[in-house]
Amino acid sequence: MRWPTVIYNEEVMREGFGIEDPAIDVDTKAAFLDELSETGLKRLTIGAFVSPRFVPQMADFEELLKRFHPKAGVTYLPFIHNQKAKQQAEAYSPPLTIEEEWCTLFLDICDIHQRRNVNRSIEQIMAIWPETIVGDAVRRGIAKGRVGIASAWGSNFAGKFSRDYRFSFLQREIDLLESSGIEVMEIGLHDSQSWCLPHEMEEDLAEIRRRWPKVRQFHIHIHNARGMALPVIYAAMRTLEADDTLLIDGTLGGIGGGQYGGNGRACGMAATEDVMQMLEGMGIDTGVDFERLIRCVWRLEEIIGRPSFGHVSKAGPRPSGPGQYYDPNMPGVESIEAAKHFLLGRDAYRNETLRPWREPIAGPYYHDTHKH
Repeated sequence: MRWPTVIYNEEVMREGFGIEDPAIDVDTKAAFLDELSETGLKRLTIGAFVSPRFVPQMADFEELLKRFHPKAGVTYLPFIHNQKAKQQAEAYSPPLTIEEEWCTLFLDICDIHQRRNVNRSIEQIMAIWPETIVGDAVRRGIAKGRVGIASAWGSNFAGKFSRDYRFSFLQREIDLLESSGIEVMEIGLHDSQSWCLPHEMEEDLAEIRRRWPKVRQFHIHIHNARGMALPVIYAAMRTLEADDTLLIDGTLGGIGGGQYGGNGRACGMAATEDVMQMLEGMGIDTGVDFERLIRCVWRLEEIIGRPSFGHVSKAGPRPSGPGQYYDPNMPGVESIEAAKHFLLGRDAYRNETLRPWREPIAGPYYHDTHKH
């Protein structure tokens, strides 16, 4: 099968640490970002210029930018939500990369979540678009546009949203941009409150491609409070065509979430290590060093003081060849720590005592690659 072009955006520094303990010190985060830069991930959103009143975890973002060590070939991005944030980001470029500017219209279609998150209603947000965002873009000659909606499929405060409801906002955004001579080239679907199911993603993307066939770039930001993030991402990939581009957001360890959706840290996202394992299995080269990536997850768990939500960091990637196959004569493995033998070797299960076999396992289907 021919898959769309995938661009993966790692969000753990913003989305993840953005909901963790504000007391995590900036030197710890800077050192962690340096480790993350060595994993092979090429696109990292590392923070945001936002009010510490609403996101106190980002209060030290500017200090972080002064302390980490950028790696050549890695793109470090800020989350830019308005012109003020863009101006602040420009003062730190480099190490930040300011990507080609688009005219972006974005709206949380749950009015309650919109108010809780940015202290403005849907109507207040839309009222500033014509002059402040679109008018400014036209005056500066910006010709490309993107639109997006958050809480796209439903809300913990208001229930499930219909397709007609969510598409009505996309239509209004697109109409405003196109009426101003700005070509819409990207559509974003954000599941801020974890309501999307795989079949809904498939049906919506198919309908979007039917209604707006010129749009070939898509951005999905899927939260995982109800365990659907990875299936939804796969559904998006199955639905799109080889000449489409899909930008996927995720976080190392699957941590993250918003303070204002009601699920807090339980929300999470698709775990980067699990997404990378899936993509590799589908024949898509990620360029990721899985050992470095997994050790980075383990370091993350030390920093936040609890297990993360991902799976590959606990059970390991699928063994790719004889040198990685498990030893048939290892003891029965029960603990999470013992399961880390995939990376730590036999010492990981030295305390496991379950050995019910009378003889070592051998036979015509087993070639011992574990002899020392």
